[in-house]
Order: sequence, then structure tokens, then C-alpha cells
Amino acid sequence: METLYLLIPISVVLVFLIAIAFWWSLRSGQFDDLEGPAYRILMDDDSAPPQPSEADPAARSGSRREPV
Repeated sequence: METLYLLIPISVVLVFLIAIAFWWSLRSGQFDDLEGPAYRILMDDDSAPPQPSEADPAARSGSRREPV
């Protein structure tokens, strides 16, 4: 019974903190566009991959380090 005196106020405070975090996320626009990022992943990127720069010594010698 004594643990309820501790657990009930902690749970009420936790509910208020979660409600404040949810309200903040709504006001800051976190849920404005739910489908845009999903479609952005599917879009093709037609740009060419970046060329290695001449300042990179590994690119000049043609050697690559193997991952460890």
C-alpha cells in the first residue's frame, strides 16, 4: 500500500511530461508531412556521383585502404 503513495504521483507527473512533449511536437510541426519523407526515399537521384579530388593522395595513387 505504501508503494502506491509513491507510484501514483510519479505516474501522474510522467503523464504530464508525455503530454507536454506531445504538445510541443505538434506545435513545432513534427507531424505536418507524414508521407513526404517516404516518397523522397523512392525518388531517383539522377546526378552523377562526386569525382575524387586531386588533393586526395589515395585517389591519385589509386590505392585504397581495406576496412578493418
